[in-house]
Amino acid sequence: MAKLPEVVSKAWDDRQGPIVLATCDRQGNPNIIYAGCVAKYGEEKLVVADNYFNKTRANIKAGSRGAILFITKEGKAYQVKGSIEYCTNGEVFDDMKQNWLAKKYPGHAAAALVVEEVYQGANKLL
Repeated sequence: MAKLPEVVSKAWDDRQGPIVLATCDRQGNPNIIYAGCVAKYGEEKLVVADNYFNKTRANIKAGSRGAILFITKEGKAYQVKGSIEYCTNGEVFDDMKQNWLAKKYPGHAAAALVVEEVYQGANKLL
C-alpha cells in the first residue's frame, strides 16, 4: 500500500482551513465539498467524516475514486488521489468516533481515501 511522502505528511499537519473532497457519479459528473472533520489514519489513508454527505455518499457507494485537496499555512497546495473506503464500523470508523470527531457531529461513516497518487502543485510526488 502506498504511503504519503514525508513532506506531504508534514504538510497535512500544517494545513489551513477545510479540505476539498472531489468525487464523481457514474456518469462522470464531478461533485466537490469542503470538509473540516478530517484526519490521517496512519500514512496510508486520509479520512473524512460523513456528517452530512448526500451526493458524496452516493458517489462513494457507486465506486467513485476521489481526490483531496488541501493547502498549508504557507500557501502550498497538495492533492491526494485514490480509491475510497466507506467505513460504518471497524478500526477506521472507531478511530474517527473515539479520537478526533467532535461529539456534536453525527459521524455516520468514515470515508477513507486510500493514498495512491500525490501531487504538490503540478508536481507528481507519488
